[in-house]
Amino acid sequence: MGARVVVRRSLPEGGLGDVLGDLLEVDATGMLVATRRGPVRVDADDIVLTKRVPPAPARRPAR
Repeated sequence: MGARVVVRRSLPEGGLGDVLGDLLEVDATGMLVATRRGPVRVDADDIVLTKRVPPAPARRPAR
């Protein structure tokens, strides 16, 4: 928990999509990932692959 991950999932309209963020929860039904836009639940049946990724780079200060 708390690791930054990318989850590749099958989309209902076809194709694949990625969810990138901090892992909040994992159980038999799927995963909950905290993204920049808010928490995203990914059903276990839709998961194609998961991977731990490095922390986000530091944001540059505004000019």
